[in-house]
Amino acid sequence: MRLATWNVNSLRSRIGRVEAFLERHDVDVLALQETKARDDQLPLMGLQSMGYEVASAGVNQWNGVAVISRVGLDDVEVGFPGMPGWGDPVAGEARAIGVTCGGVRVWSLYVPNGRKVDDPHYVYKLDWLARLRAAAQPWLDGPTALVGDWNIAPLDEDVFDIAAFARSTHVTAPERAAFQAFLDDGYADVVRPHSPGPGGYTYWDYYRQRFERNRGMRIDFVLGSPAFASAVTGAFVDRDERAGTGASDHAPVVVDLAD
Repeated sequence: MRLATWNVNSLRSRIGRVEAFLERHDVDVLALQETKARDDQLPLMGLQSMGYEVASAGVNQWNGVAVISRVGLDDVEVGFPGMPGWGDPVAGEARAIGVTCGGVRVWSLYVPNGRKVDDPHYVYKLDWLARLRAAAQPWLDGPTALVGDWNIAPLDEDVFDIAAFARSTHVTAPERAAFQAFLDDGYADVVRPHSPGPGGYTYWDYYRQRFERNRGMRIDFVLGSPAFASAVTGAFVDRDERAGTGASDHAPVVVDLAD
């Protein structure tokens, strides 16, 4: 099985790229983040004609997650148990969807950004991660993948210049501790061994030619349970997908599993 995750930054805007990516890399399962549309607005006919099924969760032009699969799409679960909400009044956001594909439980996750360290959204982000961790602990017993845009750079080498982020979210001690807690529980970052840093970035801001200057961040991850991690045979970041006109600001991350 070949599994990928990609913050596509609007599926409607980049459906052609998604279809070409699936075909070019012969992907079986693709988890998407920031689909930015209601479920009824997604352009799915082309994907379906290619033999893929789609499970999605989207309520407006913000956030949105989905899983595209040609190896089965079962037990769809929108939101994880205990997932907190946001806003006034507080409501659930489209940030997590879990499906079973070919015997693997895949969770497409779009972790809150946090905005600024002194922002209420930062507190929400840490709470969201803590509750995801609590929900994910029982999932360690089976083949599970927690994939997506984590909005955290766990190591200094995961940003182009750690000094430039000294007062920013994504690299603070509480965020990094929240990410590390998943590893301490038994999940493994299955991509880093095959795509080591520094420079194994997955995100480049559109600002000031960050991609062309390779001033990026590694914030998209595939964390696997022991059963999932033991089946991984390779992984890579498709950096080329970030290039060209109309690209997302994230690159896809691809993982291969033994049959």
